[in-house]
Amino acid sequence: MSSIQVRCGSGFSKLNTRLRSIEERLEELKQEKEALDDLSTELELTDDDDSVLYKIGESFLHLPQPRAMKRLEKDQAVLSAQVLDLSAGAEQCEKEMKELKVTLYARFGRAINLDE
Repeated sequence: MSSIQVRCGSGFSKLNTRLRSIEERLEELKQEKEALDDLSTELELTDDDDSVLYKIGESFLHLPQPRAMKRLEKDQAVLSAQVLDLSAGAEQCEKEMKELKVTLYARFGRAINLDE
């Protein structure tokens, strides 16, 4: 096996590992987004003069409802940006993996299985 073949196989394996990691993180962020969406619905039902507990980092703080809503909107925007970045990273990994698959299958034919 030549060093090019090893690099292609190794590169595919690294991309596959990175893609799985990205997909796991995306799933976590989607669950966080659902929780923030639920929180948004709950906050909309509270009175403007109510104080609510809002988690920031590892602490919970009492915030006025309007301030909590603004903070929630900011957190949702940050989360959405993270999802977009990770989705773009996943697409890039898939593209590179597809290109490597062509090279590896051309070289090894049926002697190699790159599908899950």
